[in-house]
Amino acid sequence: MRFPTRKTSHEGPRSIFAGNRRMRIRRRLTDSTAHAPYELCTSEIRRVGKRQHFSLAVAMLTATMVCAQEIPKDLGDQSIENLMNIEVTSVSKKQQKISRTASAVFVITKEDIRRSGALNIPDLLRMVPGLDVAQINGSTWAISARGFNGQFSNKLLVTIDGRIVYTPNFAGVYWDTLDLPLDDIERIEVIRGPGGTVWGANAVNGVISIFTKRAADTPGAIVQGGGGNIDRTFGSIQYGGKLGKGADYRVYAKYFDKNQMADLAGANGKDGWHMLRSGFRVDSMVSSKDTVTTEGNIYAGREGELEVFLPSVTSPGFVAIPQQINLGGGFLQSVWNHTSSERSDFSLQGSFSRYRRDDPLGPETRNTFDFDFQHRIAWGSRHDFVWGVGAHFTTDQIEGSLTVSFNPPARALEVYNSFLQDEIALLPNRLYLTLGTKLEHNEYTGFEIIPNARLTWAPHDRQMFWAAISRALRAPSRSDTNLVVNVGGFPGSDGTPVLLRFLGNRQFRDEHLLAYEAGYRAEIFDGLSVDIATYYNDYHDLQTSEPSASFFESTPSPAHEVQTLTYQNLMHGETHGIEIATNWKVTDRWNLSSSYAQEQLHLHTSVASTDGVTPAFVEKGAPRHSAQLRSHLDLHHGFTWDASAYFVDRLSHQAPSTMEVIPAYTRLDTGLLWKVSEGFSISVVGQNLLRDQRLEFQDVFESVQSSRIKRSGYAKFVWKF
Repeated sequence: MRFPTRKTSHEGPRSIFAGNRRMRIRRRLTDSTAHAPYELCTSEIRRVGKRQHFSLAVAMLTATMVCAQEIPKDLGDQSIENLMNIEVTSVSKKQQKISRTASAVFVITKEDIRRSGALNIPDLLRMVPGLDVAQINGSTWAISARGFNGQFSNKLLVTIDGRIVYTPNFAGVYWDTLDLPLDDIERIEVIRGPGGTVWGANAVNGVISIFTKRAADTPGAIVQGGGGNIDRTFGSIQYGGKLGKGADYRVYAKYFDKNQMADLAGANGKDGWHMLRSGFRVDSMVSSKDTVTTEGNIYAGREGELEVFLPSVTSPGFVAIPQQINLGGGFLQSVWNHTSSERSDFSLQGSFSRYRRDDPLGPETRNTFDFDFQHRIAWGSRHDFVWGVGAHFTTDQIEGSLTVSFNPPARALEVYNSFLQDEIALLPNRLYLTLGTKLEHNEYTGFEIIPNARLTWAPHDRQMFWAAISRALRAPSRSDTNLVVNVGGFPGSDGTPVLLRFLGNRQFRDEHLLAYEAGYRAEIFDGLSVDIATYYNDYHDLQTSEPSASFFESTPSPAHEVQTLTYQNLMHGETHGIEIATNWKVTDRWNLSSSYAQEQLHLHTSVASTDGVTPAFVEKGAPRHSAQLRSHLDLHHGFTWDASAYFVDRLSHQAPSTMEVIPAYTRLDTGLLWKVSEGFSISVVGQNLLRDQRLEFQDVFESVQSSRIKRSGYAKFVWKF
C-alpha cells in the first residue's frame, strides 16, 4: 500500500546568473567576428557542455541566451508560433491568448511531444520549468510544482479533457494509470501556481491540464511499435474515420511491457510491469451551434514493486517484500458544447470512472461521478463573465491488513461547488483585471471561499506584464482523516509489547495558501521569446505528525499497548522563487529551448508542535536549482535530431532509516528520427545516457522502495496510412 509521502531537498550551488562565468562567455562572444555567430554559439555550447551536473545545464542555458543577442533579426522570418498568440484554456476555463493570461503557464505542444522521445506523460512533464519530476521506481513517480513533492503530491491537480483524475484516498495521482497514446494529445497546459478559483480544492501549487485531439484530426490508421532494454515491448494500433454526416471517431488499443530496474542494493528491484489499454472518442456536430464529444477507455495491467509490511505487532519495523499488484479500470465521459453567439456559449460535462487496485496490503475499489456546467457571456464591451456549478460524488471500498487499513473501510464523499469570474477590459487590448471566486463544500470542513485577483498589462503586442494574488486550499483526504498504519513494535518497561500506530485525524483542517505572483512575457525579436515568473507563497495550517492517545488492546495477539501519532495542522511557512523559459529559433532548421528555476522553502512549526522532522523533510524535498536545454535540428533527407539536457539539484534528508543524500544529476536524452516516406518513420532514442543508473527520489515513509533509474534506449517505428 502506498502511503502519502513528503520529499526533501538540499542547499544548491550559487545562482545561475553568478556574474563571472556569464561575463567570460559574453566577452568571448562579443570580441569575436560578427560574420560567424552560429559557429561561435555552437562551439561555446559544446565547450560549456563538457562540464558536469549543474554546470552543464546552466552554462548551456547561459550560452544560449547570450548567443541570442548576436543573431541578426532577419533570421527570424520563419519564426516559431508567436508566444503572445498561443491560446490556453485551463487558466480561466475559456480560450484566451497567453498575452491576456495572468498566470505562470507553460504549454507542451504536439510538436514538443513528437520531438521529446518520451514514452509516458511524466517524462513529457520534465520540460516544464518549475515542475519537479522524479521517478521513484519502474511504475511510480513523484511530481509537484513549487515544492511539496511526494509520491502523492496533494497540492497538484491533474485533468484530462476537463475530467479531474486523482485519488481521494491521498489527494494525489496514480501516474501509472495516467496513460494514453501520446500522438493523440493536442497539448498539455501546466499552470505553476494556484488555480483554485476555477478548479477548486487541491489546485494549490499547480494544475496540469491534458487536452486530446479531436477525432477529425486523427483520420486513417496508425500502427506503431518498438522495444528496448527497459521498455522491452510497446505498441499501439489506431483507426479514425467518419460516422455518417457530422461525426468523426477513433478507436485504439495500446500495450507495453517494462523491464525491472535495480533496487538500492543493486539487486533486482522487482518493479517490472505491463498494461493493456483500449479507448475511443466520437465528436458529433449535432447542429451548427451544438457539438457532443463522447470518449472513454478501459485498462488492465500488473505491476511489481518492493513494498513494506509489518509481520506482527511485535516486529520492530517494516520488512520489504516483492508484491504483484493487479490493476484495472476505465471511464466514460460526455461533453455538450453549445454556442449561442460569439458573445455567449456554455458546456455541460458528465463522467463516470471506476478503478480497482488489488494491492495485497490494501485492495481498493472506487467509483466516481462528476458533473460540471459552465457558461461564458460577454456583457457590454468591457466584461467577459465565466460562471459554473459542479458536483463530485465518489464511493470506495478499501480492504485492510495488519500494516495498513482505513477506518471506516468504506465511505461515500460529496463535493459541490460554484464559481464566478469576470475579465474586465480597463483599457481594451492593453490592460485587463480579472476578479473571481469559488464557493466549495466538502464533507470534511464544510464551506470554503477561494478568491483571486489578476492583472495583465500589454504595453504593445510583443510584451506583457502580469500580477496576481490568490487564495487556495488543500482539503483533507481519506488518509488525513481515516488512515491506520501500524509502524512497529518494541518491548515496554514492564515487558508488555508496545505497538506504534499512526492514525488519521477526523478533525484535520484545510491547508491554506495565500500566493503573490508576477511575471513578464516578451517576443524579444522574431524567433526569440522569454517568459519569466516570480512568486511568494504564504502557507498556513500545514500538516505535521504529533503524539496522541495511548490505549490497550488484546487483538491481534499478543495483547499490547498502542501508542499513537496523528496528523495536526501545526506548520506554517513561505516559499519563493523564479522561473525563466526561453525559446529561440536559431534558423529555419534549428530550434533551442531553455529554462531555469530557483526555489527556497522556509517552514516552521507552532509552539504546540513536537514534530521536528517534517519541516526539514519538506524544505529539503525539492531541488533548489533546476535547468534544462532542449535542441531540435531538422537535417537533410528526412532526418531530425533532438537532444535534451536536464539538471536537477541534490536532495537530502529523504528516508528516515537511511537519511541518504540524493546527489545532483544531469539527465541527457537524445534521439534520431528518419522519415522514410510520408507515412512511415523510424526513430532511435537514448535516455539517461550520462550514468548507468541513479537514484531520483526516496519515499519518506518508505512504503514503496526506490529503484535506481537505468540508462535506457529503444527503437520505434510509426506507420500511418
